[in-house]
Amino acid sequence: MIADEATMARLMTAAQKGDRQSYTVLLDEASKWLARFFARKLPHGQVDDLVQEVLLAIHNKRASYDAGRPFIPWMAAIARYRWVDHLRKVYRAEEDQLEDWDGSEDSDEEAVGARVSLDRLFGYLPEKQAEVIELVKIEGHSIREAANLSGQTESAVKVNIHRGLKKLAAIIEEAE
Repeated sequence: MIADEATMARLMTAAQKGDRQSYTVLLDEASKWLARFFARKLPHGQVDDLVQEVLLAIHNKRASYDAGRPFIPWMAAIARYRWVDHLRKVYRAEEDQLEDWDGSEDSDEEAVGARVSLDRLFGYLPEKQAEVIELVKIEGHSIREAANLSGQTESAVKVNIHRGLKKLAAIIEEAE
């Protein structure tokens, strides 16, 4: 069972006066309280380390505890500050890992970007031109297959590809 506020405050006051047994009991009770506090906020594997950090901070700051004030809020404030510091450290490490990651390796990022650009360009073309350019130049279908898939004649497919590519070239030249 975790000690209540009055017991924790009494143990801390006795510990400040040099009572080692009270201090040992206080740290044990504080450890249980902190484990429950962090269990809801952190992955299980990180709880023990943070509990130890807070216990060390309590030890280092024990002289600053005012016996006239509640102990648990004082301890919770220290725990909260250590928790925030811990989160910053974890997020900074994850951010550093992301910065080290080169998105072009093992990624389809360039292909996706090219596809988005191509779709944007196709938006400037009549639908029939964009469709046959997609079928022949991107998917690799023959003129005959593109004609069957699009419902156009083979001549219309050739004309639409020629006109569409010419218009795309003009759009790209204007942009440059």
